[in-house]
Amino acid sequence: MTHLFNDPAAFTEDMLAGFLDANSDYVTGVPGGVVRAQETPQGKVAVVVGGGSGHYPAFCGIVGRGFADGAVVGNIFTSPSAQEAYTVAKAATGDAGVLILSGNYAGDVLNFTSAAQRLTSEGTQARVLFVTDDLASAPDTETERRRGVAGDFVVFRVAGAAAEAGYDLDAVEKAASRANDRTRTLGVAFSGCTLPGARTPLFTVPEGRMGVGLGIHGEPGVSEADMPSASELATRLVDGVLAERPADGSGRIAVILNGLGTTKYEELFVVWATVSRLLAGRGLTVVEPEVGELVTSLDMAGVSLTVTFLDEELESLWRAPADTPAYRKGPARLAQKEGGSRRRSPAAQGGSSIEAAQIPPATTAARQAAAAVVAGLSSMRTALIDSADELGRIDAVAGDGDHGRGMVKGVTAAVEAATGLAERGAGVSTVLIGAGDAWAAKAGGTSGALWGAGMREAGAHLSDTASDITAEDVSGALRRGLNTIVAIGKAAPGDKTLLDAALPFADALETAIGRGTDLWTAWDEAAAVAHTAALATADLVPKTGRARPLAARSIGTPDAGATSYALCVRSVLSVRTKEHAE
Repeated sequence: MTHLFNDPAAFTEDMLAGFLDANSDYVTGVPGGVVRAQETPQGKVAVVVGGGSGHYPAFCGIVGRGFADGAVVGNIFTSPSAQEAYTVAKAATGDAGVLILSGNYAGDVLNFTSAAQRLTSEGTQARVLFVTDDLASAPDTETERRRGVAGDFVVFRVAGAAAEAGYDLDAVEKAASRANDRTRTLGVAFSGCTLPGARTPLFTVPEGRMGVGLGIHGEPGVSEADMPSASELATRLVDGVLAERPADGSGRIAVILNGLGTTKYEELFVVWATVSRLLAGRGLTVVEPEVGELVTSLDMAGVSLTVTFLDEELESLWRAPADTPAYRKGPARLAQKEGGSRRRSPAAQGGSSIEAAQIPPATTAARQAAAAVVAGLSSMRTALIDSADELGRIDAVAGDGDHGRGMVKGVTAAVEAATGLAERGAGVSTVLIGAGDAWAAKAGGTSGALWGAGMREAGAHLSDTASDITAEDVSGALRRGLNTIVAIGKAAPGDKTLLDAALPFADALETAIGRGTDLWTAWDEAAAVAHTAALATADLVPKTGRARPLAARSIGTPDAGATSYALCVRSVLSVRTKEHAE
């Protein structure tokens, strides 16, 4: 249980405020995360790491000399937005480019790649690399689909040390990629973790059993086994990570025995005694092992074993000195100020906001449509707040349980942005684009990116200067937004995603409007179709996202994204009720 919090919705922000104050010699805050307190020296490649919070000391705890230059900090278990990743990387990067690193999760891949593309378009060399060390999440024939778990720490460490040693961007990326290719992790869970404010854990493990192949975002194991003794567990973990031992290995390995949050150091040392003996018995030499909590999952009880098969270069980088808030190696307290001058205050970093944008002129019809958008988003917010816990429960069956909270955060940002723009006379196109950008920037995760991009494209289809906004215009805008979601998310009907409700809704809406039905009646009919389609996703097997490794568990439970989509389009109908009442 996570006991200490104020407002659960602001847990990450509150945590970050305390972390920054306690570690001001090392780090300073920027929108979206933290960067080193000193400017990045000229000629040094920046290494930016990140992902959702809930994993301390990963990721913000490893920002410092010999490690990362910045960390993007998302909501608990939720990918930071593309805007947040861009802002942190921009602040951390000097003149030698940046390598952005994260675990291999759909939201992180989508948002961090987008941030790197934006930096590249502005003339900054930017690369991305996603860690794939989790043996349990995909077979060795599909390593590109594996998740990043505690192996994140090794790959981030190698990249940070290479950048500190003066490698250029190509060489830093190459070293990190090689570390990733040679890193394997297997973990087990004895109990699930609990989000701040929640009364129950994201998953439970039966008495006397353990989950094998857990994820670090509160996902349960891919299978269960009887609870072993410490030595039996050590044997299982060692056998697992050595099953894919590379043929060209030197016999020297970096090893992390990692606690997930509640399994404490004394227990870890008991396990390590057997792990060490078994590794030596296999002819392996352990180089400076780490036994402790390095990549956690809130209060999850669990253990993971990570092995990296070293070569001479990787060993040198693994052993290099580092000095960060949570991890130090080599000479105590490397002089942080040697990295460059103190950074300017975050306020001096600059940046624009949607409120500062110039509002294009709009017709009466476009402003009326904008008011309807604001009303519809407000209704969606109410519905999502009321259903947030249930959406989280559905999501936790095979995912990380953050869907409800993420949707509330996104729609709240969208309502605030849309309301501000509409009050200043903006038309429907500007309002939808602004709302979509705000949703994507604040919500993070895959759903935040998709909803934000879809709303932006829907807005781009409409016009602020139109003399009338027709039902066909609305349907066309919706279709354009969905086409963008398909292109970005790379999912297809039947993959158990929001598309399994969204596409039937769009088809039904177009059909009804095509036969002359008025917009509200057509919307009502289509919303019913979306609701039925969302329920039907219970029979589907997920083929993308965090639920994919736990596909069998999700059968019988509808998809959270499809469910929230159907909920949102149904809630918009309350706008018609209000109009009729007036």
